Amino acid sequence: MKIQLRYNLFGILIFITLNSAGQIYRSAASKVNDLVHTRLYLHFNYSKCYVYGKAWLTIKPHFYPVDTLTLDAKGMDLENISILEKGHLIPLKFSYDSSTVSIRLNRLYHRNETYIIYIGYTAKPNSLKVNNDAHGMYFINPTGSEKGKPTQIWTTGEPDYNSAWFPTIDQPNQKCTDEISLTVPAQYITLSNGQLAMQTKHPDGTRTDTWKMKLPQAPYLFMVAVGNFQIVRDNWHGKDVDYYMEPQYAANAKRIFGYTPEAMTFFSKILGVDFPWNKYAQIRVRGFNGGMENTTATEFNEDGQSSPRELADLPYQSGNVHELFHQWFGDYVTCESWSNLALNESFADLGEILWAEYKYGPDVADEHMYQGEQGYLNNPERWQENLVRFDYTKKQDMFDGVTYQKGGRILNMLRHYLGNAAFYKGLHIYLTAHAFGNADAEQLRLAMEDASGLDLNWFFNQWFYGSGHPVLDITYRWDNATRTQSIFLKQTQAGQTFTLPMAVDIYVNGRKIRHQVRMNSRSDTLTFHVPEKSDLVNVDAEKVLLAKKNDHKTLSEFAFQQTHAALYVDRSEAIDAAAANQTDSIAQHILVKALNDPYYGLRIKAMQSLDPVNQNIKTAAAPVLLRLATKDTSNLARAEAILTLVKLKISGHNDVFKQALVYSTSFAVQGAALNAIELTDPKDAFTLAKKYEKGSKGKLRDAIVTIYCQSGGDAEWPYVYHTFADPASPLQYTFTGRFASLAGTVTNPVFAQQGIQAIEDLVIQLRKYDKLSVFIGVINRVKVDRLKLNDNASSAFADQVINRLKALAMVSSK
Repeated sequence: MKIQLRYNLFGILIFITLNSAGQIYRSAASKVNDLVHTRLYLHFNYSKCYVYGKAWLTIKPHFYPVDTLTLDAKGMDLENISILEKGHLIPLKFSYDSSTVSIRLNRLYHRNETYIIYIGYTAKPNSLKVNNDAHGMYFINPTGSEKGKPTQIWTTGEPDYNSAWFPTIDQPNQKCTDEISLTVPAQYITLSNGQLAMQTKHPDGTRTDTWKMKLPQAPYLFMVAVGNFQIVRDNWHGKDVDYYMEPQYAANAKRIFGYTPEAMTFFSKILGVDFPWNKYAQIRVRGFNGGMENTTATEFNEDGQSSPRELADLPYQSGNVHELFHQWFGDYVTCESWSNLALNESFADLGEILWAEYKYGPDVADEHMYQGEQGYLNNPERWQENLVRFDYTKKQDMFDGVTYQKGGRILNMLRHYLGNAAFYKGLHIYLTAHAFGNADAEQLRLAMEDASGLDLNWFFNQWFYGSGHPVLDITYRWDNATRTQSIFLKQTQAGQTFTLPMAVDIYVNGRKIRHQVRMNSRSDTLTFHVPEKSDLVNVDAEKVLLAKKNDHKTLSEFAFQQTHAALYVDRSEAIDAAAANQTDSIAQHILVKALNDPYYGLRIKAMQSLDPVNQNIKTAAAPVLLRLATKDTSNLARAEAILTLVKLKISGHNDVFKQALVYSTSFAVQGAALNAIELTDPKDAFTLAKKYEKGSKGKLRDAIVTIYCQSGGDAEWPYVYHTFADPASPLQYTFTGRFASLAGTVTNPVFAQQGIQAIEDLVIQLRKYDKLSVFIGVINRVKVDRLKLNDNASSAFADQVINRLKALAMVSSK
């Protein structure tokens, strides 16, 4: 390890530590100056996508005297920087490198003084040569030239993108109050943080809205949105809860967001801290990727503007509560540095689990938890990353499956270890101690220790500051002579040895006995005296360990577990074991039984596990599948049953598929039915696709696009293109190859070039530069197909797009 010695502008020695790979130790940003208040006046040039801004920043030295101020200000024209002194603006000297501006103050300021900096500027977020998600502010269809797309402006600031539209100290450990005035065309609605304090109409057809945020927040949480929105009003304990929707979707707003007040009550109760802000607004905007927890004003992408038919196909809603839980974890208390991002995002992920458990029951919560765990485990390239990382290369690298899925499950393990009462008390201590401030993981540990009275260094050391996860090998031995049940546990992973508290359930003669045990070493043997050979030994009986388990149970034991152990993962493990041994009669019994599981998610898993070449499985499953395909109360399970009937080649049910297509109101069921018909009668499916094209959404739209990509031509191109080019379409990434096939074979070269352009836009939108060679290969296939049609213009356009993507990838890697 090398140490570099440097001196800061006050001549104070500071340390920047480099590890052996040359990566800088990512400490929290030094607080030389503190933001106190930010006042912004903004108006917009829609044709140029410019922001004309005036900023008044109230600032004070953090501790040491200062005569210099450094602000983040990306790609701006800085027209005037002055200090406000006795009501007069005194111009200041500054230097600017297009990213940060260093301002020489008019004198030395001490920590008991504040000063106000005025900056007149023009921000040009669209002109920034950065990744598509780093512009900070987005102009959507600014000139209104794109038919069917609304004109909108919106912002998203995490981790440090808001300094593309206003100058600030763009660090998570800065917090200030703010006032933002927006002058916009009078027909538009605006949204920002805090309270709408004033609206002033102007003779030129514009209006100025002034929003005031009276409680401090981090700069990355500032937001503005402008557009033609309809506001649907709700409330929680006298506080406004508003849903901003495009007018055509407003009637569905309470179906989409209506559980928000209930969730606010739930989180306030378990945390012992009422929702801390003056309001909570949620807005759907075009072209946004995901959700952003701006204080009091959360943004979501437009694909959640769903109809009742689409909502009926959702298993449950948890993403919205992810952003709601951030209003406490991330907004009210903010990570002091991006190294500690887990204090924001891991908690938001946990919020999804807690809400699912409360609202929808343990099966839904456990499935959500299990799927997130598998998402982490199936990405081994992230296994070497600590949850708290001080050596990341880019801030954006922190937003990964370790911070989200793994971190949420680590917190859930801590909840189970401490128990709900102690865990929630610890969260209360943490939130109240750091309210409207910042924290790091050590302060979370201290709060949990204060609440529980337990030392938790071991837990935080292995899970927060260590990497990886246990790989646990579990074997069993019954000694009939001594009436002894032995369990042999062995951790086989590379790296650290984990301390693992866990529950072990032993089932004997219909009775379950629970033992709380603790694995402290690489190998451990647990021994229990029982009157008879157990029917089942269930290690990690609460199913909360974040671990990969190789559990050497017999199929008979898994069958017993499926029936007698109540949790989702218990039954899921039985299905997994049976799926790997489908020639065994016990395995077949497990799978057929799982088709009748009370939870639709496990019914679906069982259907997806069935071996299509196993005749015994087909015979036993056929009547159950037919019943599920016609009568299952879950749209998703019914759709899966239709597809499984076809997968298993259980013939003679085209009438069932056509009835589902005609009479079901579920897009998922209709889509499955159309896919099933396509596999048995492609011509009929093509005709039906034409009939159901209008108004199709979700899985029905997916099925139609699949059919058109395989069998369509120029007449079908507009439908396929507009579906694929829609940034909210879930088809884009998974259907790119099929979309490219159609782009390669359409007659009209204009269509081909539209397709090539849409693929380029997809790469930019999703930032799939790590998959660039795959996308270039797809575009090259289109090029080859176009050359076969003597379409040299489209071939040349394909080369241009490939060169642009290569250049963009190089910029992104820097």
